[in-house]
Amino acid sequence: MANPAPRLLIIGPSWVGDMVMAQSLFMTLKARQPGATIAVVAPAWSQPILERMPEVDEVLPLTVGHGEFGLASRRELAKQLRGRFDRAIVLPRSWKAALVPFMARIPERVGFIGEHRYGLLKERRKLNKQVLDQTVKRFVSLGLPLAETERGDFLLPKPRLQIDSDNLVNLRLAHSLSSRPAVGLMPGAEYGPAKQWPVSYFHALAKRLVQDGFEVRVLGGQKDHAAGEAIVQGLAHAHNLCGKTQLADAVDLLADCRQVVTNDSGLMHVAAAVGVRVHALYGSSSPIYTPPMTDNAAIHYLALSCSPCFERTCPLGHTNCLNQLSVDQVYQAIHADRQQGGMMTNE
Repeated sequence: MANPAPRLLIIGPSWVGDMVMAQSLFMTLKARQPGATIAVVAPAWSQPILERMPEVDEVLPLTVGHGEFGLASRRELAKQLRGRFDRAIVLPRSWKAALVPFMARIPERVGFIGEHRYGLLKERRKLNKQVLDQTVKRFVSLGLPLAETERGDFLLPKPRLQIDSDNLVNLRLAHSLSSRPAVGLMPGAEYGPAKQWPVSYFHALAKRLVQDGFEVRVLGGQKDHAAGEAIVQGLAHAHNLCGKTQLADAVDLLADCRQVVTNDSGLMHVAAAVGVRVHALYGSSSPIYTPPMTDNAAIHYLALSCSPCFERTCPLGHTNCLNQLSVDQVYQAIHADRQQGGMMTNE
């Protein structure tokens, strides 16, 4: 008699980019076990992203704020999950992330060793940061037998988010977007200013793109609204959409762009997952550790002697890793892609 299809519970990450990269794990699980069902426990904000992943069968929002413990909420969710799952994969390394599958009494629970959670996991894996040198590798490895992960050379499927064409039509009408070919600019980075290209550089780039006949769309959250206003100031055919759209809307708006210019941020990974040409700007972080998961990307990284420092603000006070990355360098890269057909609409 064939084994029944496994019922898998994934404890998802808390950041936009990490959630997009987690799709590589979901794709791996479905490829290996086509009949498996996958449910993801995740912050409520991530539901629109997870709903764009065909591999995810169910989203289980956890109503706990970022950084909160939320024991009562975790206990209530665990109670609802008892008896429903065979195996849990815990992606975050925190102690509290492993609580729900433990309290739900899921028989198999796997995750990396971290924060003294030895009793909460049944299979505790040591994280070899030299072998698993990328976030996406760490996620995918937890869905594979341990022996297959020891060299770090396993397949990493590239995330691919589904597009809602009807929603895109509504967005174009609602925000009075033009028929010009669009370039997306994403000036935000939740982690901190050491990952943010200067707003004045984004403005200068936007000005040149508008002069070239493009529509500029600045995308981000409410925190990025002021930066967006500075970028579009005085420019026709430039739209500050920061804080005016939902996360799912950003998926469709980015898919409609010809190219995007972005800091190393969650929206960078969203852009990569919709197939648009990505110009990724790296300062304090590393394109090795968190690269855009696409073959359609150009990396702009100066690799100074002090980079990457992985700090929120520049410890040396100059942020030369981004300040010395010139507008002209990025513009010329966009122009070269245009000449080579890189401005063609993504299919």
